[in-house]
Amino acid sequence: MSIQEAIRSIHDTIDDMVRVSKGLSEDIIRWKPAEDKWSVIEVLCHVEEATPFWLNEIQALVKSPGIEWGRGLQHEGRLAAVAAAGGRSTGEVLQGIESSKAQVQAVLGTLTEEDLKAEAPSRNPRFGTKPLQFIVDHLLVEHLITHLNQINRNIGQYREAH
Repeated sequence: MSIQEAIRSIHDTIDDMVRVSKGLSEDIIRWKPAEDKWSVIEVLCHVEEATPFWLNEIQALVKSPGIEWGRGLQHEGRLAAVAAAGGRSTGEVLQGIESSKAQVQAVLGTLTEEDLKAEAPSRNPRFGTKPLQFIVDHLLVEHLITHLNQINRNIGQYREAH
């Protein structure tokens, strides 16, 4: 996937996520399909935090090639974003997600083929050493699609249960 295709995919997925979520009732937004599953608002708060996190990691790698990147599932910022979901308004979170599109363009739009091929070790041992392109493809493009699918799955499960 070219960097322009990645940017377009990220922007399209963010647009879809916002469009789908804007029309939902508060009941659907805050409903958890199971105790160990995230509600739509928790997913949205995670996306609002995660997208800038990965873009900042990319910027750090471009500035200092070869440095360690990433995080684990217990990362404080990741957990705090989800934990704060109960006190956040959907509109505020969606606005934060939408505003990340400018950062996506600003950061990814400047990457060169050389940048994308540069390899660095991940803090998460399951990833090992990967090129920067991996972060773009898997931790931005695919990650956002996965969470859009999760939101749609939650909506379907809510409607089945009610």
